[in-house]
Amino acid sequence: MNPTDLRNDIPALDRTTYFNTGAAGPSPTCVTDAIEDCLERHEYESPAAEGMYPFAFDVFDETRQTVADHLGANAAEIALTQSTTDGINRVAAALDWEDGDTVVRTDLEHSSGILPWKRLRGRGVDVEVVGTEGGRLDVDAMAEAVRDAKLVVLSSVTWTHGTRLPIPEVAEMAHDAGALVLVDAVQSPGQVPVDVREWDADFVAGAGHKWLLGPFGAGFVHVSPGAETHLEPAHIGYRSVEDPNAEDYAYEPGAHRLEVGTVSPAPYAGLSEAVRTIEELGYDTIQRRVEGLTDRLKEGIADSETARLLSPREYETGLVSFAVEDPDPEAFVEDLADDGVQIRSLPNPDGAVRASVHVFNTEDDVEELVAQL
Repeated sequence: MNPTDLRNDIPALDRTTYFNTGAAGPSPTCVTDAIEDCLERHEYESPAAEGMYPFAFDVFDETRQTVADHLGANAAEIALTQSTTDGINRVAAALDWEDGDTVVRTDLEHSSGILPWKRLRGRGVDVEVVGTEGGRLDVDAMAEAVRDAKLVVLSSVTWTHGTRLPIPEVAEMAHDAGALVLVDAVQSPGQVPVDVREWDADFVAGAGHKWLLGPFGAGFVHVSPGAETHLEPAHIGYRSVEDPNAEDYAYEPGAHRLEVGTVSPAPYAGLSEAVRTIEELGYDTIQRRVEGLTDRLKEGIADSETARLLSPREYETGLVSFAVEDPDPEAFVEDLADDGVQIRSLPNPDGAVRASVHVFNTEDDVEELVAQL
């Protein structure tokens, strides 16, 4: 498969110029076909064959292995969730919080990396926010903040600027201070390669519905070997424990303790197919194409009298944020949508909007957006 083949396999692109993959990516038909095939086999065939539960468990096993291979992990280290927010909350609810514990996060986290810690304030947990500038983390400030932290939370790629944060460096300083590390990685898989061994974070949460071009409802958490001992899940079910019929339950020894009960296998079949599609394209192809397209977009923003680039001029990811002179960025985005171009507004910085450039985009797409600016 090449970028043109992928583009031709995404029906939504017949009707719009799409630059909003950082929010949600449109799935190709190979992904939706995998979902439909799984659902039909589960509902029509498995009741008279291996059984509906065994069939679903096989899909779960396959998806864990596919995700694990993609992230450089083992299947036992992968828990299947519904989304990144779901995964972060499962970790947050499973940790043993005490009055006076501290969570350290950056000021550029998505709401999924902010709200769980606000909730914990009612239990006496402090939240310390480390500032950034232009999407760059103040590493010295982070090193100071993590000294008394129980958990450090940060994104692998900032959703506001598209910058890559130094995960291995932060993980090392946090671990040296005795803190755990939770990474919101949803903006990484599908556009940049991820090696969780290299990151060395305790928990990595992600999902398939953005750059992987998978369906809504299929997410994952990577739990580093040994980190599961810190997790006492808030919910329990037959998928969480080794033997649900035992008199005394014992949690699954790895990440699977974060899974709970019955869910549809169909979204996970779609996630597996989405990962395989991205791997068939290859990250060299993806990054080379996105770099060229974002370079042209950034040139167009620089030449515009109505926009100012907020993301770095040099390529880091396909997320390109810029400020517009329009006093109402949301109205600006709506006007573009009326003209068939999909981007999104951002809550910060003021006046910011964001275009997400993926491998299925073309030079013509970029020129259309530049012309609008």
